[in-house]
Amino acid sequence: MPKFLEDKLKAKYGAKSDIPYKVMNSIGAMHGNKVTPKGLAMEAKHNAHMKKKKRKSRGSQADALEMRK
Repeated sequence: MPKFLEDKLKAKYGAKSDIPYKVMNSIGAMHGNKVTPKGLAMEAKHNAHMKKKKRKSRGSQADALEMRK
């Protein structure tokens, strides 16, 4: 299941709530307790975006350190 989405929904609705799973089922990220191809694609896209974002922030920090020298 898309872990980022599960964490976000559990933070919003509570850890013990079943609403996060109902939401993921309704948007097509899951079908029952199985992850759908759409859910896998969502997770892959999120991971790629976060990796790109992390790389950008590291680059800017390195640039800032070089400028100080």
